[in-house]
Amino acid sequence: MADVKKGEGLVYKNHPLRRVDNLIYYGSMADEYIVMLQILETKKEKDMDVASRVSVQLQLTAPDLKSRDRVVKKTEKDSLYAAMDVGSIWLERALAGK
Repeated sequence: MADVKKGEGLVYKNHPLRRVDNLIYYGSMADEYIVMLQILETKKEKDMDVASRVSVQLQLTAPDLKSRDRVVKKTEKDSLYAAMDVGSIWLERALAGK
């Protein structure tokens, strides 16, 4: 497992988080698996946009695979918290070889 040093961006449960628009990548491309979270819908809560529908995909990082062949597991959740919870469990189990 890749060591994540402080000061290299956001880290959740010892894995890096990267955001590009409505996509959040959780994990390191140096590992065999990553989790991709895609915010599909948002709703207004006071003055903030809050994710109300999030797609979660456990993906292989092999560069020679087509994007649809990389997906190992997928689901949809109704909040970013629930999506991160499922994604972190999937990633830990996949990297542990279970």
